[in-house]
Amino acid sequence: MHKTIPEAVELVKHLANRLKESPPTNVTTVLAPPFTALQAVADLLRQPGLFHQTPPVLLAAQDVHWEDAGAYTGEISPPMLKDPGCRYVIVGHSERRRSFGETDAIVRKKVLAALRHGLRPIVCIGETWSQRAGNQTESVLAAQLTEALTGVDKDQGPEVVIAYEPVWAIGSGKPATPTQAREAHRHIRARLTALWGHEAGERVPILYGGSVTPENIGELLAILEVDGALVGGACLDPAQFARILAIASSAKA
Repeated sequence: MHKTIPEAVELVKHLANRLKESPPTNVTTVLAPPFTALQAVADLLRQPGLFHQTPPVLLAAQDVHWEDAGAYTGEISPPMLKDPGCRYVIVGHSERRRSFGETDAIVRKKVLAALRHGLRPIVCIGETWSQRAGNQTESVLAAQLTEALTGVDKDQGPEVVIAYEPVWAIGSGKPATPTQAREAHRHIRARLTALWGHEAGERVPILYGGSVTPENIGELLAILEVDGALVGGACLDPAQFARILAIASSAKA
């Protein structure tokens, strides 16, 4: 919950200026402004020459409701996100789970709704510190994945993006260690291939999220099992975000 419409537009302009001379390659950049700024940012992204990178910068929403319309005051449906041009939507973020009581069953309904309308869900999963300390990380991730992806078949599977965000790392300044991230991502990949088979399971991007900064992004992306990052607070600073994209571009070249 950051940035008014003018502030969001200004952030994207500053980011574009910083990337102009050395646009990142080999990475897909997805911006997820608040609902109120989606249309303004979408209009900006359509301006020719704003970003000089390939693939183009894409738009995401931070959440979605599972119904197309109805008596759900204050909610935003998949068709409403398609209007401004969203291609992705974040689903099941730990803050939604913690602050708004979202369950795995709710996440599943949102995943299915997103896919039904051609939106790629970025499905967030992750354990708390007490769960990790109790050696429950793998069982927690397996349960979250299984429930969230029930009803998604292997043909739809590659349209899903998974974001591993250890709850204890978010906003703490202490990301998962390379070993912790590698082990979690390997377990997630194994679950995906068990669900959908090797070919489909291997095509699902698995991102890492949790205190991602310019200082640690290179180390994180050097891990073979980490396909990208779900960037939190650092993306609110165009200078930091541009550095992250530049390092990511080199890491995944």
